[in-house]
Amino acid sequence: MSPNDIAPAARKRHREPAGTPGPSSPSPSSHGASSQSAAGSGGQPRTMPALLDQAVRLHGDRPAMHFLGRRYSYRELGALVDRAAAGFAAQGVTKGVRVGLCLPNMPAFVINYFAVLKAGGTVVNFNPLYAPRELQHQIEDSGISLMVTTDLAAIYPKVAAQLGRGSLTRLVVCPMAEMLPPLKALLFPLLKRRDLARVPSDARHISFRQLTRTAGALPPAPIDPEFDLAALQYTGGTTGLSKGAMLTHANIVANAEQIYQRLPSPRIGEERVLAVLPLFHVFGMTVAMNLAVRIAAEIILVPRFDIAGTIEVIERQKPTLFPGVPTLYTAINHALEKRPADLSSLRCCISGGAPLPGEVRRQFETLSGCRLGEGYGLSESSPVVCCNPLDGGARDGSIGQPLADTQVEIRDLDDPTRICGPHEKGELCVRGPQVMRGYWNRPEDTRAIFIEGALRTGDVGYVDEDGFYFIVDRIKDMILCSGYNVYPRVIEEALYQHPAVAEAVVIGVPDAYRGSAPKAFVVLKTPLDAPEDTLHGFLKEYLSPIEMPRQIQVCESLPKTPVGKLSKKDLLERERQSAATAQSGGTVAS
Repeated sequence: MSPNDIAPAARKRHREPAGTPGPSSPSPSSHGASSQSAAGSGGQPRTMPALLDQAVRLHGDRPAMHFLGRRYSYRELGALVDRAAAGFAAQGVTKGVRVGLCLPNMPAFVINYFAVLKAGGTVVNFNPLYAPRELQHQIEDSGISLMVTTDLAAIYPKVAAQLGRGSLTRLVVCPMAEMLPPLKALLFPLLKRRDLARVPSDARHISFRQLTRTAGALPPAPIDPEFDLAALQYTGGTTGLSKGAMLTHANIVANAEQIYQRLPSPRIGEERVLAVLPLFHVFGMTVAMNLAVRIAAEIILVPRFDIAGTIEVIERQKPTLFPGVPTLYTAINHALEKRPADLSSLRCCISGGAPLPGEVRRQFETLSGCRLGEGYGLSESSPVVCCNPLDGGARDGSIGQPLADTQVEIRDLDDPTRICGPHEKGELCVRGPQVMRGYWNRPEDTRAIFIEGALRTGDVGYVDEDGFYFIVDRIKDMILCSGYNVYPRVIEEALYQHPAVAEAVVIGVPDAYRGSAPKAFVVLKTPLDAPEDTLHGFLKEYLSPIEMPRQIQVCESLPKTPVGKLSKKDLLERERQSAATAQSGGTVAS
C-alpha cells in the first residue's frame, strides 16, 4: 500500500494553497520559530544515502565505526553498504519494500540500515528485547518479508520463531564474530559458545557474507526525499497498540541537520560519538548514528550498557559527543562518586527520552567538565523538537527552545483551535520538517494526531517570555521509563491472563533511576503463595524487562469512579500522599 493512500493529513503541504498551515508549515501564532534553515545543502531535501556518500567522498580515510577493538573507515563502510545494497536488491528489495532490523549496536546495524535505504527500501526498527507478541504484531503490521538479525542466543531464536508469520519468509543473519577484530573473531565462538544460537543453512536464511558477495554499486534508487519513507519507527498509543510512524528521508535528514546546527563548534570529520543508546530507538538512530554520519564522526558502538564498561570506553576511546537518557547520566554520577575517571574528552552531551533532573545535570557537569543539555522529542518527529543550549544557559525543568524551522504551539486544552500565550498551559503541538507523514495504515489515528496541520504531542506545558518550553503533565496514559514508552494497558492485560487475578490497575510512580516505573495494583480471586514473586514470574512470558512492574501490590479492593471504572486518579493521589508522608517521616495507613 502506498503511503500516499495512508496519510491524508500529512499531504496538506502539497495539496493546500500556499500559506495554509500543514505538518511542516509555520503558524503565525506559534512561539519559538527559528530563522535558521534545516534543509540540506543548497536548500534541497536530501536522502540518507546521500549523507553517507558525502562522508565517504570527503572523509573516506577517517574512522567511521569502532566496535570492540575493530575500526572501519568511511571508505570501508561505504563499500560494505554498496555491496549489501546490491545483495538486498537481489533479494527483491526495491523502492518501498520494508525490511526489518532486529540488532543490537554493532556494525551490522549501520551497514544494513544504509544498505536498505540505498536499495530504495524502508527500514523497520525492532527492539531485540521485544516479547514475542510485540515482534509478531510489528511484523504483521509492517508487512516485512525480510528481517536482518544476528546469531546471539538472546535474539535469534525469538526472531526465527516468527518465520512464516505474516509475510516474513527470510532472515539475513549477521554473525557477531564477523564484526570483531581477527583474534576476537577466532576466540568468540569458543569462549561465548553459550551465547550463540545454531543457525540452520536453508533457503530461509541468508548469511551476511552471502548478502555482501556482489561487488559494485547499485544505480541510485529513484527516491523522492519528501514522500518516500526511510523508516517505520514504531511507537505506541494510549492503548499500547504500537503504530508505525512514517518518517521520510527528508524528515530524518532534516532532524540530523537541525541537531548539527545546535552543536557548539562542531568539527567535521573529527568528532567521536559514543553510541550507548540503542540504534533501534529513534533517539539513538538520529543522534548517535544519523548525526554522526552528517558530521563524518566516528561511531563508538557499545552493544550493551554496563556502567563500568561504558566509563572504560570513554577513558580509552575518548568520545567527544555523548547522547544519553537521564538514567545513564545518573549511573555515571554514582560511579564517579566512588571512583573518579577521566571524562575530559567529552565536549557535548545531550539528554533525552525523559525529564532530566537539574541536580543530575549539575552533578554530571561538575564531575565530567562537560555541558549537558536536555532535549525533547517523540518518534513522530524523528524525534528531536526542542533542545536547551549545549554551550551553557540551560534552564532547569525546561526542554529548551525549538530547533531550526520548528514551530511549537501551546494549544488550549478545552479549545485546541486557540493558541495560548506565554505561561498559559496547554498541549504542545509541533510543526517542522522533521514531523512524520502519518501512521502506517492508520488514517484515523493520523487524522486524530494532527490539529490544523500541527502534530499533537499529548504533553501539557507552557512557554516563557524567552521562548523556553516547559512540560508539566502528560495527556497520554503512558509511563516514560528510562526513555521508553511503557503502556499500562499492556501490563494490565498480561496480569488478567493469570487465573487468580480479579482486577488489575497499573500506574506510573517516580523512580530514582528510571525516572518513572510501572506499579501494579491487583485484587485476587484466590490467594497466592508469595503473590508478588508469583505474578512477576508469570509476567516474564508476556512482558519485556522494561515493562515489568517495579512493584505489585495486592489489595482487598481498588478505588472506582462513580460509574464503576477503576480509578487511576485515586491511586496516583494515594501514591503521592504516601510519598509525601514518607518524606516527612510520618506513616500512612494502607
